[in-house]
Amino acid sequence: MSLPVHLVPSLDGLFAGSAVGSTVEVTGDEAHHAVAVRRLRVGEEVVLTDGAGHRVVGAVAETGKRVFSVTVASASFLDRPSPTFTVVQALPKGDRGELAVEVLTEIGVDTIVPWAASRSVAVWKGERAAKSHAKWQATAREAGKQSRRSWLPTVTPLASTPEVATRLSDAALVAVLHEDATTSLASLDVPAAGEIVVIVGPEGGIAPDELAAFEAAGAVTVRLGDEVLRTSTAGLAAVSALLARTPRWG
Repeated sequence: MSLPVHLVPSLDGLFAGSAVGSTVEVTGDEAHHAVAVRRLRVGEEVVLTDGAGHRVVGAVAETGKRVFSVTVASASFLDRPSPTFTVVQALPKGDRGELAVEVLTEIGVDTIVPWAASRSVAVWKGERAAKSHAKWQATAREAGKQSRRSWLPTVTPLASTPEVATRLSDAALVAVLHEDATTSLASLDVPAAGEIVVIVGPEGGIAPDELAAFEAAGAVTVRLGDEVLRTSTAGLAAVSALLARTPRWG
């Protein structure tokens, strides 16, 4: 069984010197959950990461109410996986947004862009926008720990259609999922490096003007198959199919 993973704000300073034998202290909510909920004990081995590639393994040296410390046995830095994957996720209704973020994080997506599509049922405005964005970030954080990731995904601020179209210019491949497309996802040439973007529309579908804006920015409209997936699971299916054809899952 793989070791439990705990997040710390940064491990940069540790890697500047001799990491082995040094002590890392974990505090706050992360420590409280580990000690009070998971019943972390002295001597137990854990993994610490800052979500930016730094990773240390060590035994718990001491625990407190909202703190525990780890003596570092080994330290490593993992390069960001390549190619990188970005999913532009139209806002789904209910809690399906958190479901999408959870499964996308588990399979290794690097960036998740909440998209205010014109046909989205859900709307993020004012205080609700801040709370919803925070929920997506918290979901990505917890899913990243569960899936033992050393690089956590970035959940960007809510993007409009023009903002999504603008960010597509530097991507190596952009695929827009659409049930009426004639090109299949399986027929695409998948780059071994760079950024791959998958755009997932809302329950009501992608509006024609949105589709035109993405195609003008270089996107290819594709279909997965005969089945119509929910917006919360379509990204998972598409990214999985693409990942299987990259060195990341090779």
